[in-house]
Amino acid sequence: MKKHSLYILGALLLLAAFGACKKAAPGVYLLNFKPEIDAQWKETAVAFTEETGIPMKVVTAASGGYEQTLRSELAKSEPPTLFNINGPVGYLTWKNYCADLKDTEIYGWLLDKSMAVSSEGGVYGIPYAVETYGILYNDAIMRKYFSLPGKAVRISNARDIKNFATLKTVVEDMTKNKAALGIDGVFASTSFSPGEDWRWQTHLANLPVYYEYRDKGAGDLAKLDLTYGANFRNIFDLYINNSVTERRMLGAKTVGDSMAEMALGKVAMVQNGNWAWDQIKGEGGNVIDSADIKFLPIYTGVGGEESQGLCTGTENFICVNGRASKEVQNASLKLLEWLFNTPAGKGFVLNKLGFVAPFSTFGPTERPDNPLVKEMFFYLDNPSIVSVSWNFPTFPSTAFKEALGAAMFDYTLGNQDWDYVIRTFKDTWASEKEALQ
Repeated sequence: MKKHSLYILGALLLLAAFGACKKAAPGVYLLNFKPEIDAQWKETAVAFTEETGIPMKVVTAASGGYEQTLRSELAKSEPPTLFNINGPVGYLTWKNYCADLKDTEIYGWLLDKSMAVSSEGGVYGIPYAVETYGILYNDAIMRKYFSLPGKAVRISNARDIKNFATLKTVVEDMTKNKAALGIDGVFASTSFSPGEDWRWQTHLANLPVYYEYRDKGAGDLAKLDLTYGANFRNIFDLYINNSVTERRMLGAKTVGDSMAEMALGKVAMVQNGNWAWDQIKGEGGNVIDSADIKFLPIYTGVGGEESQGLCTGTENFICVNGRASKEVQNASLKLLEWLFNTPAGKGFVLNKLGFVAPFSTFGPTERPDNPLVKEMFFYLDNPSIVSVSWNFPTFPSTAFKEALGAAMFDYTLGNQDWDYVIRTFKDTWASEKEALQ
């Protein structure tokens, strides 16, 4: 009996030793750059792990701090295995970490291969969400305005606003009638709290760049003339002069504040993208019905803008960490394959993350249940409307964006004139582009 017990003990010790030596399953570490979908990514991670057995970790960078967070996380012993770059310029910064994805399933499913970030025959960034942004408006408030007997315009619907001149007339008249409309201001706060100015130094700044690229037949420029700098000012002045918040107080305002102002019915309009609906509907006390949240293009007074659509494109380029082991890289690719080509994964893409995925694995009816996505396709499906492309993936650096945002804030405070904003835009663009060479 004693000898038999020793055999059993030996076998148990051998099994314990084997278990101790057994490697843990390779894990996925996603560094997310959108704070507004942090909870949704974490919920997705739990479901992915439950279904596949592959551990998944999600870390979300603070608003405006993704590049800095990515730099510090990649230097750690367990760095992100999946991360974002914002396009070709981002690839120049992070190319030493980007695996070649040209032979992967996810690249094979990409409907428009030209959207990928490519270099010298390799594919290093895959776009995974097409998005759009413009001026969101609460149509219930707009209908109330258009029913006013003494309104300053003859049009009777927000859809009839087709250019900046009409938009300006409507907005300024709404400001005069804000008491009758039950609002505190027409536009939500122009957020300039640290790290919260991306809607202006990136998204709004895209408009003058888009039109200059268009005129010059360019996809990028080492220097800008800023031919449309006055148009840039037109719309920015309209925002800050007809805001719920006095302009000298905007340095304390965040994007979240502006979304809350919109959700609570304090304002009629705000610049943001289709991703904003989850923030609005999730706000406690939200009064906007999904049927009343609509989009207008960002009109700036450019000739022929009556045919201008929304700003549509992507800066969501996913990369796999090429310095990770092949086992870990494969686990990361498994996540992407699960997300974009399984019923469970696609359910999270559509119903939680809210992505309009540019892959052949999605049919034309597989779209997020998001009223702003429906608005996006209202414009995209109109053949007479021309979308404004996202050109900010060509913006030279985070330093450029920060300098432009600071200049716009100084202008907002009255510390600088608009010429200072234009000089900062042109000079910093040129110097940061030169630094890329």
